[in-house]
Amino acid sequence: MTNTTILSEVSDYYIDKLIRYGETPKGVDWNGEESQLLRFIQLTKIIETTEPFSLNDLGCGYGALFKYLKNNHQNFEYYGCDIASAMIDAATARYSDYDDAHFKISNKPENTVDYSVASGIFNVRLKYGDAEWQNYLMDMLNILNECSKKGFSFNCLTSHSDADRMRDYLYYADPCWLFDLCKKRYSRNVALLHDYDLYEFTILVRK
Repeated sequence: MTNTTILSEVSDYYIDKLIRYGETPKGVDWNGEESQLLRFIQLTKIIETTEPFSLNDLGCGYGALFKYLKNNHQNFEYYGCDIASAMIDAATARYSDYDDAHFKISNKPENTVDYSVASGIFNVRLKYGDAEWQNYLMDMLNILNECSKKGFSFNCLTSHSDADRMRDYLYYADPCWLFDLCKKRYSRNVALLHDYDLYEFTILVRK
């Protein structure tokens, strides 16, 4: 199965969520605002500057991260991309008055920037098995690395989740395996954040 097929099926999944729940955390398959905010806090720990910076948001949805960045940082350029056209339409309309917010329908960022982040894009594997999904995940990590000058961050559901809460259509990654992969492939400076009380973890890769 090609990445194109995977992306098409995942896009349909998220478009359905947006139609059902609108421009809300549930519209991008999160439980609520509190957990979404907690994820943004972890992911943006990759930003280590008070100077102007640029950032790619891979799988940006309706652009919720841009609002978080606006509330916590100044002088940045934000580039959001998503495979779901309905998400990009919603984000573009929501932030049409902001010159520093840029959105595009794409499966990968088009700009090489200071930082890149990806939130939730590895969770919904649908019918695909572990091996196939891991290959897709590694391809996407390569993309994050290639388009980031200073570092990138991403999150995954954890394989340490309670068994009775796990679902077949979701992918639960081994945090130690991914930490080791990032150390070997991308940088000596890698942080694994698994201490924020959600059934997931965040990895920061600093260059």
